[in-house]
Amino acid sequence: MKKNYLKIIALSLVCVLLGTAVGLNTHRADETAQTVIVTNPFTKAIEEVHGSVVGINNYSDASNNDYGSFSFDFGFGDFRGFGNFQRPTEKEVLYGAGSGVVVSDEGYVLTNYHVVDKNTRLEVVVDEKTYEAELVAYDQIKDLAVLKAKDLKLPAVRLGDSDTLKIGDWAICIGNPISLPGTTTVGVISAIERQISTSSRTDKYGKRTENINSMIQTDAAINSGNSGGGLFNVNGELMGVPTLKYTKSGFSSGAQIDGIGMAIPINEAKPLIEKALKGENVAIKNESTDQPLTGSKPRIGVTISGINPNSTAVIQGIIPMGASIRNVEANSPAEKAG
Repeated sequence: MKKNYLKIIALSLVCVLLGTAVGLNTHRADETAQTVIVTNPFTKAIEEVHGSVVGINNYSDASNNDYGSFSFDFGFGDFRGFGNFQRPTEKEVLYGAGSGVVVSDEGYVLTNYHVVDKNTRLEVVVDEKTYEAELVAYDQIKDLAVLKAKDLKLPAVRLGDSDTLKIGDWAICIGNPISLPGTTTVGVISAIERQISTSSRTDKYGKRTENINSMIQTDAAINSGNSGGGLFNVNGELMGVPTLKYTKSGFSSGAQIDGIGMAIPINEAKPLIEKALKGENVAIKNESTDQPLTGSKPRIGVTISGINPNSTAVIQGIIPMGASIRNVEANSPAEKAG
């Protein structure tokens, strides 16, 4: 009987010790799980800035032809009458949609210029609610613009220093690709100071010049509609403006390209933001906007005529065969060149 009693005591002690060990392991597992959550480098930053990234709708007038009330269908679609019945009309359509980032508590929003180009009306979109906005400053060459939506009440993000970025730093991209608000992707800074042609301008003489901008390369997913959104670091600071992505190679294979997106460094946008917040109307345009072309070919400003190959001067070798300049226009490129 005594032996059985001792066995029961020993068994009880073993169960107590096992229970204690299981409890300790469970507690340690909980601590480990909590540690993983606390050390996540993205969650806090995303929570801080997510609500300050907005959508932008760009409306434009589109011509439409109303051909009257009758129609014919020949199996190729809807055909609406002929000439005399045509009544040209205009209607407002959604020309494009993109993203923007709130940079002032007073409703100022930073975006790309190409997001708001050719607009007749602009809207800032937040959780399906829209706010009328106006374009207050832009730099067409750098592809940057600042809007103001006076009724928008959202906190401004903090502007970082894009000069401090290093290859391998974390990159958080937030925007509205294909009208999916608040889409967040994560990658790294793949390269800095990439010299990228973002647009071109042509002067009145037909000379074309590429606009080369220094940009940040990232593999954080950038898609249609991300333009004008935010590229943030893990501290929640705005470091760039996602602008474009590469989709196909220039080689004959036409291979698909993934993970190469470009963003404008925030330091390039700071002067424009500062002027907009001061109430200055800034409009920096491409030269082609100010000096429209009069033709598709470059203009020199000279009158040229051919030299008669049977002339005495050519036969005697005094002058070669070719052309001669008969007249130089005043104030033309030729006159300025001397």
